[in-house]
Amino acid sequence: MNFTAAVIAEFLKGTVEGDPKASVHDVSKIEEGRAGTLSFLANPKYEKYIYDSQSTIIIVNEDFKPSRDIGATLIRVKNAYEAFAALLRLYEQSNPKKSGVSKLASISDSACQGKDLYIGDFSVISDQVFIGDGVQLHPQVFIGENVKIGVGTILHPGVKVYEGSEIGAHCVIHAGAVIGGDGFGFAPSQENDYQKIPQVGKVILEDHVEVGANTTIDRATMGATILRKGVKLDNLIMIAHNVEVGENTVMAAQTGISGSTRIGKNCMFGGQVGL
Repeated sequence: MNFTAAVIAEFLKGTVEGDPKASVHDVSKIEEGRAGTLSFLANPKYEKYIYDSQSTIIIVNEDFKPSRDIGATLIRVKNAYEAFAALLRLYEQSNPKKSGVSKLASISDSACQGKDLYIGDFSVISDQVFIGDGVQLHPQVFIGENVKIGVGTILHPGVKVYEGSEIGAHCVIHAGAVIGGDGFGFAPSQENDYQKIPQVGKVILEDHVEVGANTTIDRATMGATILRKGVKLDNLIMIAHNVEVGENTVMAAQTGISGSTRIGKNCMFGGQVGL
């Protein structure tokens, strides 16, 4: 599918500098630009590539001032990074969505299913599960009893959701993640061993949460482990029992959060942070 600079600029509410009829059919990094592709420049350290890039169209910030001539057509916007991300989302949404329920899936008669679902091969949906409209469960997903999954949420292959967990609308959970496993609770006894403390709480993920591959979020000992709206977790993150993570907080890979920790809104965690 081809898009002209004029059409892209209209969508992004930007302005064209160059040929408004210039057309692209793919995207590329600015340092690897090819004819017929769209790139962007947001970080000044990459400016050196824009002068020799073969990309047909390049998105730049409104205040960008080139030091010499540029062969590509430019689209000036307020924030080039956000604009490019918006185009990628539009491109992704244009791809056909999977649909239909596999005959190889195991679905309890007491489960409540919405419309326009995709349920892949060998997925298991247990008793009293509620699944909202437009949910996608890729192959080998396991959903335990009394789980709730909101509208438009996507669970990638091999995700395991333990009983009682609640997942909001438009969440994305990547392959191998485990939601609602037991918290790490053991009490030392007089016999010099450890007695397991039953973990009877649950996990709540609010809307627009994303969970990376092989990340684990433990159920609460009592009450709930909660990830508020818009939280984004990278791969290989550990969220322990009774943790609460505030809205729009992001965490990079291998972060570990100890039990009962409280994290506020809009926090940013680099890789391997431990609390």
